[in-house]
Amino acid sequence: MAMTGILRPGHTQLRVLDMEESLNHYCENIGLIETDRDDQGRVYLKCWDEQDKFSLVLEPSDRSGMDHMAFKVATEQDLWRYESNVKSFGIETKRIPAGELKGCGERVRFVAPAGHTFDLYAEKEQVGNGLPTTNPAPWPRGLKGMEPIRFDHCLLYGNNFEENFKFFTEALDFQLTEQIVDGETQLAAFLTCSTKAHDVAFIRSEKSGQLHHASFLLSSWEGVLKAGDIISMEDIPLETGPTRHGLTRGQTIYFFDPSGNRNEVFAEDSYVYPDSPVLTWTADNIGQAIFYHSRQLVESFMGVTS
Repeated sequence: MAMTGILRPGHTQLRVLDMEESLNHYCENIGLIETDRDDQGRVYLKCWDEQDKFSLVLEPSDRSGMDHMAFKVATEQDLWRYESNVKSFGIETKRIPAGELKGCGERVRFVAPAGHTFDLYAEKEQVGNGLPTTNPAPWPRGLKGMEPIRFDHCLLYGNNFEENFKFFTEALDFQLTEQIVDGETQLAAFLTCSTKAHDVAFIRSEKSGQLHHASFLLSSWEGVLKAGDIISMEDIPLETGPTRHGLTRGQTIYFFDPSGNRNEVFAEDSYVYPDSPVLTWTADNIGQAIFYHSRQLVESFMGVTS
């Protein structure tokens, strides 16, 4: 399938309370690679198999949570087309100049109906993945921690759920892949702009603009088990796992960074195409949908956000 329009999640910017502790967590334990810093105190990180300069920005702050999530579009023409779509939906946009984030081109910023800030951009500096483009090895030496392959998605809690769903599917061309429903009420929507099980997901909430977790892809179930070992070795606050989701079939583990932002690392074998059916989970089976093995919800998983 030729990919056009919005291509993929590009990065997320997280607020952290202690930069030194956060860098130890994200670089030494998870295994992201630092690529730059700026005069605002922000630190730029990437996963090893990403070509772009960064996929996670850590911002020093007195509160945790997500500053914004950004998606990369295919061309500059797509950027202006989606800016027009957003405005036509009745949402204000703002242009962030190129270079405000180091190595990133001009961004179109808006606040979605559920209260989260999103950016779209067409250009970002590429620094490579540590391997040559001719006769590359399968992975570079010197990887650390859990060895994440890419920043994959965010799960977000917010209000105005129906309007937010309509905005993403109509104005931004996202596809619904899976959902949780309670009768006629949609409780959760998993949305993709690619062939992945989801690139962003939303949970119905009375609060606006909440981050549930930022997620990083690992290469295998064995990688998820290794992540569990590191979490125990380093006394990282573990929430649940290793286990499997029913939703998206992901093999997963959840834990928290030093600021209280929830992280996920996972492996998956799920995919979608434009003609794939929507998979539906019912509220009476929500335990199995989220934690397939135990079939029981973890209380903090449904209640803690940042």
